[in-house]
Amino acid sequence: MTEKVKVRNLVKHFDKLEVLNGIDLTVTEGEVVCIIGPSGSGKSTLLRVMSGIFRPDSGSVEYDGKPVFENVPLKNEIVYLSDEQYFLPAATLDDMARLYAAAYAGFSAEEYKRLSDLFALPRSRKIATYSKGMQKQAAILLGLSAMPRYLLCDETFDGLDPVMRQLVKRVLADAVAKRGLTAVIASHNLRELED
Repeated sequence: MTEKVKVRNLVKHFDKLEVLNGIDLTVTEGEVVCIIGPSGSGKSTLLRVMSGIFRPDSGSVEYDGKPVFENVPLKNEIVYLSDEQYFLPAATLDDMARLYAAAYAGFSAEEYKRLSDLFALPRSRKIATYSKGMQKQAAILLGLSAMPRYLLCDETFDGLDPVMRQLVKRVLADAVAKRGLTAVIASHNLRELED
C-alpha cells in the first residue's frame, strides 16, 4: 500500500486558542483510520484542515504529494461529512443530488439511486422535513455518490438508530473493499470506532 495522505507537524490556532499542535498522520490507500477524542479536542478542526476548508497556521496536509488547501482538482476527490449537515433551503434529495453532480465530476447517478433505495429515503420530499437521522443518512449517501477517493467523516454515526448504524458501517466497508476508498473517521465514541 502506498501513502496517500500525509499530515506533517500541523498547527492551527483560532485567535489565541491553540487547537492543533504538531499533529502527524499518515494514511495509506484503502485504509480506514479512526480518530478518537472527547468533544473539544480538535477532531473536527483536524478534518476541516485535512479537507482544505481551513488553512493550517503551519505544517502541511498533502494527498499524493499535493497540498490540499486551494487545490480544486484535489478537493474533487475528497468528501467531508460534517457533524452538522447543511442542505440548500427547501431542497429535496434529488435537488441536492443535482448540486453534487455539478460539483463532483465523478458523481454516480447509479450509486445515488442504489443508496437512496437502500436507505429508503423519499427523494422528492424536502430534506428540511426529514428527521435528524434521515438528514444524516442523506448526507452520507450524497457523499458516497460523489465517488470520492477520500472520505472524511466527523461523528458520522451520531443521530442514527442501531439498525441504520449497522447499514452505514456496511456501506462504508463495502466502499473501502470494492473501490479502495480511503476513510478517516473521527468520533468521541470508542465503541462505534471499534466496530
